Order: sequence, then structure tokens, then C-alpha cells
Amino acid sequence: MDLISTAVDLIRFRTETGNSAEIKKAAEYIKSKFADSSVITEIFQTTASPVVFLRNTDTLDFDVLILGHIDVVPASDEMFSPVIKDGKMYGRGTLDMKSFAAVALNSMEYVAEHKLKLKFGVILSTDEEKGSHSTESFLKAYPDIRAKIVLDNDVGGDITKIVSKCKNPVFVKLIATGKEAHGSTPWEGIDANELLIKTWDNIRKIYPYYSADNPQPKDTWFDTVHMALISGGQVSNVISNYAEALLDFRLTEDSSVEGLEKNLQACLEKGVEYKIVSQSTPVVMDEQNADICAYKELAEKVLGKKVEFEHIGGATDSRSFAEKGSVVIMHSGTGEGMHASGEYVDIESVEQIADIQIKFLEYLSAKEGN
Repeated sequence: MDLISTAVDLIRFRTETGNSAEIKKAAEYIKSKFADSSVITEIFQTTASPVVFLRNTDTLDFDVLILGHIDVVPASDEMFSPVIKDGKMYGRGTLDMKSFAAVALNSMEYVAEHKLKLKFGVILSTDEEKGSHSTESFLKAYPDIRAKIVLDNDVGGDITKIVSKCKNPVFVKLIATGKEAHGSTPWEGIDANELLIKTWDNIRKIYPYYSADNPQPKDTWFDTVHMALISGGQVSNVISNYAEALLDFRLTEDSSVEGLEKNLQACLEKGVEYKIVSQSTPVVMDEQNADICAYKELAEKVLGKKVEFEHIGGATDSRSFAEKGSVVIMHSGTGEGMHASGEYVDIESVEQIADIQIKFLEYLSAKEGN
């Protein structure tokens, strides 16, 4: 498989989350790559978005699974015509994460052609940028699916870093209910906006504010929150009787949702309530795990430099497998501009991730064969 050519082909599909026609074309393109092989291909769909499921076995008890997605955030037309310049590939999805979806397809082809002694599969969702509901549906349809090892390439940014910890994203809606009155007589009403702001101020006393205007803390492994959305009021001369805000909390493995709820209860002003919109689980891997150490050693040999572990605040679809006991290895290539107009990936890093992945699969196959 021509790795970079495959990545370019995938990027050209305008698979913005929800663009069903383009997503279907991209899924069929992937399926066609294995038309003449022994690979079992399935386009699973029970929601608006499908999941591409490739495997070399009928079992759901895998040695290795690769997880990823092929949907992207919205972008201008030109970003779906990738440009290669000075060793970099620019375009929407180059870093997040079609280049690494191509790496997964390359590994699938290699395992099948070389008949590696591995029960191996690839799962690519198509709505990861808006909650991964297709993955949730897929896992409900296949409740017995397991994997000893999960390779997760959706942590792009620096090939010299392997992610060993991800925080738990918890989304909370604050709802403030007040009393309408004319704007000229505020004493006759109860301002829902004011109640919401006071509650937010209380929350900030527990979870401080950080921004690019302030020095970055040396250790960022602590709980954070930002206000993602806020709305309240309808017209300028009426005291608002309703306001709401969506809060994005990121909790470390040392914090719990129960602890968060206790803090929220203490922060609520009269007339304000909260709802947990969604929650997940932190992904925490043992940096001394034998397979993770073997992967790290192979990566260092390919790169010719030291590879370090890092912790990130972002979530990962591999959390569902971590909960089942899978060893999750989170590693991707180098690039910048994820979700931005200047998104790019370093082409050499894509090729290196592919090389590392194949060497690791060969290592696992030899281990399974003994």
C-alpha cells in the first residue's frame, strides 16, 4: 500500500462530521482497498454515522485492535485538497487523523499479506468529533469484543511522546431559573443571568482560571474547567428568567464524578441546578508494562532518539477498551494546527509511525508464536 497516497485520498473526502454522502464514499473507498484480500470488511451502521470494521478473524477476542476515526471538523474547500511542501502535508485531517487512519490500513494489509500470528482488527468511527455515538452503538452491538492491546493514533502532535494518561471529560449543564421583570425595575425580578454568574464565580474558587495570558503551570496534571457555552435572556429590556451554561471539566484519575458533584452542590446559588450531560473515565496505563516498554524501545530505535511518556487532558475512544483491561498504547506523529486553518503533519513522522507499528506487530506475532 502506498501510505502517503492513501492518506491523500482519504483527506480529499469531505468527511466533516454529519456529511453522510462523503463519509459513505470514504468508507466504501476503505472497503475497496481490501476487496482482493482475506480481510473481512464491514461497514456497520445503526446510527446516522457508520463504523468501518476490518479484521483477519471471525472472533471478537483480538490480540490487537487499532482505533481511529475518519471524520473531521469543518474547513474551507481548499483544505480538502492536500498540499505537500517541505516535508509537510497540509490539509484538514492531515494530523487529526486521516494520515494515521492510513497507517492503520497499512498495518491491516501487512498483517494479512504476511499472515502474522495475530487476531488483528481496525475500527474507524465517523463521528468522533461530535461524541463518537457510532462507536457507542458499535460496542453495544458487539458487547463481547475484547483486545489484549489497543493502538490509538489519535493523539497527534509529537512523535517523541507516548501518552500514558488521559483525563476524564465530564460535561455539566448549569441551569438558572429567575423571574421576569422590566429592565428598568430589576427589584421586581430575579435575574437568571446574575444567578448563573454568581454560581460560576463560586466554581472558579475551586477550579481556577488558566489562559494563554497567564504563565503555564509547570505541572498541568490537575482538574480543570472551562465554560464552553453560555446563553441567557431574549431581549435587552427584560430581566432574564432563564440562563444556562455548558461546562467542560477534565478530571484526573485522582478525582471522581462524585467529588465533582459534591463541589457543584456547594457552589449552586438559589435557583440554579446542574445536570451531568456526559462523563467518561480516565485512561491510565502502567509505564512499566512489558508490551508498552517493548513498543517504546522499538520507537526509539526507529526514531534514533529518546521517547518520553506524557499526560494529556483530552479524551480517547480507547477508554472503552481500557475499562475492559486492554493495554492501550497512545502514540501518533508530529504536526500542528489540529482543527485550525494551518493543520499539517510531518510526512516522515507518518512513515515512522507506520514502521514502528509494523515492527511492534511483528514482535507480538513472534511472541504469540512461541
